[in-house]
Amino acid sequence: MKAYKYGLYASLVIFCLMVPARGSETARSFITGVTAYQNGNYETAIDAFSAIVDSGVQNAELFYNLGNAYLKNDDLGHAVLWYERALKRNPDDPDLKFNLDYALSLIKDQKAETTLPLPRIFFFWKYQLSADTIQWSAIVLNLIFWLLLVCSHIWQRKRLRQTAYLVLVFVLVFTSTALYNYYERTYRPLAVILPPEVSIRSGLSDTATELFVLHAGTKVRVEKEQNDHYRIYFTDGKIGWVKKELVGRI
Repeated sequence: MKAYKYGLYASLVIFCLMVPARGSETARSFITGVTAYQNGNYETAIDAFSAIVDSGVQNAELFYNLGNAYLKNDDLGHAVLWYERALKRNPDDPDLKFNLDYALSLIKDQKAETTLPLPRIFFFWKYQLSADTIQWSAIVLNLIFWLLLVCSHIWQRKRLRQTAYLVLVFVLVFTSTALYNYYERTYRPLAVILPPEVSIRSGLSDTATELFVLHAGTKVRVEKEQNDHYRIYFTDGKIGWVKKELVGRI
């Protein structure tokens, strides 16, 4: 695993130039984190990189480094959380994917695939493309559709109009997928179990019946929020309540 990437350094330099008042502190935290990681002091590296996140920096490379530090510190839950957060911002990074796959291989709760093969075949783009790619594809296709429609009206070209309607099919497909992704992200977000072991219960109290146990790094879907608890969904038949502090929303 890489200790850090030059992309993170470049992004932090830009941040320092844009925010001079806080830039020197951010640079010091970054250098402290890198030095601590290289020296095997992973807790100090985590504190330093976390301080940068707390300052407002939202950077895939920074999240990737946090994931690496947590993994080296034997904290699988937080490692998976930060890798997943990094993946949302940079879904094409091969090093990130490799480290995330390795971390996922260490998880105790390996749920069976519940998605039917046919939906994955017919809706392959949802599983193969990132949410940002689908969103931008929908926007670009919309622009192309209206451009073709206007041109066909101006020049009275039947072929342009036919092409516009063909593009419209893709517009509807990608727009509906983008809206569904937004719905999932907003109302049914994914989260990660953080402690080594967590009891999922039937209610909000510690005395509620224990339904099942999940372990660090396991991904769940948040279905409902009430007081200081989430109702989470793991697989069919495995739904229950857990304290918010025990999971991290991706």
